[in-house]
Formats: sequence, C-alpha cells, structure tokens
Amino acid sequence: MAEADRRRWDERYLTKGTPADAIEPPGVLSRYADVFPTGGRGLDLACGQGQGAVWLAARGMEVLGLDVSPVAIGQARDLARRHGVADRCRFDVADFDDGLPNGPPADVIVCHRFRDRRLDRAIIDRLAPGGLLAITALSEMGAAPGPFRVAAGELPAAFAELDLVAAGEGEGLAWLLASRA
Repeated sequence: MAEADRRRWDERYLTKGTPADAIEPPGVLSRYADVFPTGGRGLDLACGQGQGAVWLAARGMEVLGLDVSPVAIGQARDLARRHGVADRCRFDVADFDDGLPNGPPADVIVCHRFRDRRLDRAIIDRLAPGGLLAITALSEMGAAPGPFRVAAGELPAAFAELDLVAAGEGEGLAWLLASRA
C-alpha cells in the first residue's frame, strides 16, 4: 500500500478517536454470533480499532488482528487492555499488498468491510478444517458500483469451495459465513 494510503487511514482513525467500549460481532454478523467458536485461534484481517478481535478474545479465542494503520493497531491494543483480553490478543501492522502474512491455521477468520481478491486463496488455505470464515464487503447491490464494491454473487463464488453457512447482499453490503470441511 502506498505510504499516502497508510497516512490516510492513520488520519481516519485519529479522527475517530478511541473505539467504543461495547464489543460485539461486526455488523450484520451479530445475528449469527452463536456459530462463532468459543476457543481456538482467530484471525481478524483489516481489524481496524480491534472490536471484532476483542469480541473473539472475550469468547475465549487467541486472536491475531492485522491492519495497515499503526494508529488503529495502537487503538486495538488499548481496547484489548481495557477489556482484560490483552493476553489473548496480538495486533500487528500488515500491508496486504504483500499478501497474507504466514501463520498457523485459524479456527475463525473475520474480514469486515475489507476486500482484496488477491487474498482469497490464502484465506481459504489459512482456514483450519471446520473453521469459519466471516467476511463482509461493500457491495454494488443497492448501491452505485465502485472500485471497492463487490459484484452480485462475488463472495459466494470466490469462496465456493467452502460450505456455505449463510450469505446475503443488499443495501450496499455483501456478507458471507462459510466453513471449511
């Protein structure tokens, strides 16, 4: 990612300020909270301020959160400390233009409002057998097309080799829950 993009994200997180103390599953996925594991390893891609990662850690998981913004990573670490799960959360700066950093298989991978098609294969390969993928992305369904929006049916097609748990799209958002056999 260009340094200008990294600075833009840093500024955005500085402007947002400290994340809210309420932790919950990301957005539309909250109605499926019961299908998320309560133990094992979690991976939160483009974790931002860490709310998803901290929620997974509060459920008992060991979680790695990755984001391009050092400001967001600092805020995520602070959120984990405030919620008493810093021992189960690790947050690192990662530039996904370099691919998905190596690591152990994950029992759950969360990717909320971030989409990089170049990572699809690596995400599938990183998911442990029986693991859950939870991904949301901006969508062209119910919104104008744009460079960061997925086309209709894109997420189910990209992750077709996984077992679909639930999916939806509309009102400018697409999402998918799928597990690996």
